[in-house]
Amino acid sequence: MEPSINELGDIEITDPRTMRALAHPVRLAILERLQRHGPATATELAPDVGATPTVTSWHLRHLAGFGLVRDAEPGPDRRRRRWEAVGTGMRFEPSADPESGDAAHALAQQMFLRYADLPARWITEVEPGLDPAWRRLGGLANTGVTVSADELAAILDGIERLLAPYLTRDAADRPADSRRVRLMRYVLPEAAAPDPETPAHREGPTA
Repeated sequence: MEPSINELGDIEITDPRTMRALAHPVRLAILERLQRHGPATATELAPDVGATPTVTSWHLRHLAGFGLVRDAEPGPDRRRRRWEAVGTGMRFEPSADPESGDAAHALAQQMFLRYADLPARWITEVEPGLDPAWRRLGGLANTGVTVSADELAAILDGIERLLAPYLTRDAADRPADSRRVRLMRYVLPEAAAPDPETPAHREGPTA
């Protein structure tokens, strides 16, 4: 199934086979590198994704088979084949099918592992070198709210609508002092609270 592109330019993945194809650290690294820095060859990508050019090339062809990357430009020298990401970002959503849920879980797990240390690296490597205005705006928010599933969906939709103008504007329309900012959203619904009518389970000796 060929992924579609939404109005924000993100590739939307619903096919479980595509989710499983992307649930690999090298492939995730390849897609992110192409989305962030633009077209590149396997040789150019290799140092950033932790694989040899030959292995990187194999992963690129695998991603291309699922419509996630494509040839950036035709050229007579296939050894200098340049690749580009399809879409500027990526979204995935499982269906009610168990296979889809398992595939989405595998992809989400790889993404959590990939970005787990990013905040720690930012606070030690990047934040100290920022000027005061950017340091004041950067950082962590940890907010807990009690909402229904429909209300949470409305919150996420509102965030998307707020970001849309900044995601879709042309580079020429960006302010001169703009810079890339990574907005990381961890949406982590907590486990359901125990039923107050159900007695608490207690471990201990029995008579």
